[in-house]
Amino acid sequence: MTKLCKIAINLPVGDSLLTYEIAEEDLSLADGTIVEIPLGNRKTKGCLISTDQAKIAIPNGFEVKKIGKVISNELLLSEEQLVFYEWISNYYHYPMGPLIFETIPKTMKRPRPLNYETCLGQETGYLFSESQEIAINKICPQLNNGFSKWLVHGVTGSGKSVVFLELMKQILTMNRTILYLLPEINLTIQFVAFFKKHLDKDCKIYSYNSSISNSDKYMLWKEAASLNEPVLIIGVRSSVFVPIKNLGLIIIDEEHDQSFKQDDRCPYNARDIAIKKASLLKIPIVLGSASPAVDTFKSFKKDNPSQYIKMPERVGDSKLPEITLIDIRMKKTIDQEIWPLRKQSVDEMEKSLSKNKQVLVFVNKLGFAGHLQCRACGKSFDCLNCSTSLRVYKQRHSLECHVCDYKEVMPDQCDICGNMTMLQKGFGTEKIKEVLEHIFPDKRIERFDRDEVTTVSKVEERLREFHDGKIEILVGTQMLSKGHNFEKVDLVIILGIDSQLNFPDYRSHERVYQQLTQVSGRSGRFGGDSKVIVQTLNPDNEIFEYVVNHNFSDFYKNEIEMREQCDSPPYTKLVMIYLTGKNQNFVIKESKSMFQSIEHLISNHFSEVKLLGPRPALMEKRVNKFTWALMLKSTSINQLHNLLKTLKSGHNPGHTISVKYDVDPYFLN
Repeated sequence: MTKLCKIAINLPVGDSLLTYEIAEEDLSLADGTIVEIPLGNRKTKGCLISTDQAKIAIPNGFEVKKIGKVISNELLLSEEQLVFYEWISNYYHYPMGPLIFETIPKTMKRPRPLNYETCLGQETGYLFSESQEIAINKICPQLNNGFSKWLVHGVTGSGKSVVFLELMKQILTMNRTILYLLPEINLTIQFVAFFKKHLDKDCKIYSYNSSISNSDKYMLWKEAASLNEPVLIIGVRSSVFVPIKNLGLIIIDEEHDQSFKQDDRCPYNARDIAIKKASLLKIPIVLGSASPAVDTFKSFKKDNPSQYIKMPERVGDSKLPEITLIDIRMKKTIDQEIWPLRKQSVDEMEKSLSKNKQVLVFVNKLGFAGHLQCRACGKSFDCLNCSTSLRVYKQRHSLECHVCDYKEVMPDQCDICGNMTMLQKGFGTEKIKEVLEHIFPDKRIERFDRDEVTTVSKVEERLREFHDGKIEILVGTQMLSKGHNFEKVDLVIILGIDSQLNFPDYRSHERVYQQLTQVSGRSGRFGGDSKVIVQTLNPDNEIFEYVVNHNFSDFYKNEIEMREQCDSPPYTKLVMIYLTGKNQNFVIKESKSMFQSIEHLISNHFSEVKLLGPRPALMEKRVNKFTWALMLKSTSINQLHNLLKTLKSGHNPGHTISVKYDVDPYFLN
């Protein structure tokens, strides 16, 4: 008897689901098995999705081929995992086959023993604050009562980590495992150390991120599915896919962070799919943030007010920092020796350093200068592969693209007019470090950005040196802004924030508020007076008033009113459709064709959906490919998804054009 099956193939072809025949000797294969399959004249990988004969039909005129050998029984996907993958595939309109094979680890023939940390079980010695007690006493009784969703909204330094620690201890007593999600790898070191010190003795902690070996990923994936003891798994967004036996709690720290949203491949949001995973497994999930995402906050205030917990004060004797704005508009002569810093900023740094304190300087730009331009003819030095300027790197004596790998030697003269005087515009971490070394020659100043600290071991070394007081001033990008506890920092200087305020995106004010809140939160976490200096060209912008007064409520009230007036999320759902190809004219032509197809569908079937575009992406040319975009908006999530399904089944853009559907986009590129 012929037995058919559905296979999710590792190719982005349609929905990636094809029908195959199971050989007689393989009739016992379980759903979720990874197998080799023939496809045309070659072989590829596939995942057996279903052997339910009632759901499988042979298309007329097609030959059904037999599946090949089993590649791995160690990475067998459970029924729960297949349901999870299917939901993600349907929600984000991304083929299930590539989704599976982009998230499971590589099969290892001779994997090494799995690395882990063993907890020490030391007492914290903390006296819980009133808000910490409220949070613990509200959540703990619900940890064994099925699915629940909680938001712990605590200011920076309010002790959210201690709350999470107590929840973990409670879960471990139930013999269940915890998944703890962080937005970035560089935070892993600090949180592993904290939980290792205080969690129950002999509990194991596993890390899952891009810095661990393929062997460790494979072994953790394999062992997590068959755990007989409760453990803590700490990871970045990809760890949400790890199959964890007896998972009892998911915690998402810094839930607002943009790093939880994947840009390439399947554009999923790890926070949102973690909530779905908790719902499917009927377990609690706890979100934590000092500056919750506007859509998260609205969801809790409207639908789950009893599961929203506010922690408005820092623990112990530490206070929120005093935030001062410095107006840097051209009112007086600028001291070029300290530019882009202002004298008031330098004076405050001198005061902090004289007290044996440390200083953080935040600037969210890499390199020495933003771009290079000829003073005579105005030529701008741009990337040959992308529609962006080349960034200046003084130490490397090069001009480099921050998107692709293109670089060229810093020119001594303009190749158009021969002029030897070049104008360097803007600044980055390299420039700030050089200026500070000139101002404070006797102090050690280092950078903390992805150009300087390129591996986890370098991150660990740089943070250890700063914690030990060997570095007095640390200059960094957003890598500095999240979750770090620096005992001796009592001053933070923030530069270049205005460019983000002017970004053409409805979320720009929210992002600036969150970034300012997070960066400011690194100051004064261990008591005493502390300060934050923000240099700005736009001191009258109301966003700064909210930040200076630490007033999330008024920020949210103003922001949510603006979103409602502009018909923006969370009052509507968005989908961005990106069409990309090497030939610009083909991309434009296909964008217009797709616009017409969608317009026809809206007028006949989906009247609650609005269509905007087409237009070039903000960076139209990227690595020698051109991208144009369309936007869909609707208050009806069903109409939006049904329109996309109909469009995908009836509109073929051709093999030279790739189409990406970004559901709930974080950036409107």
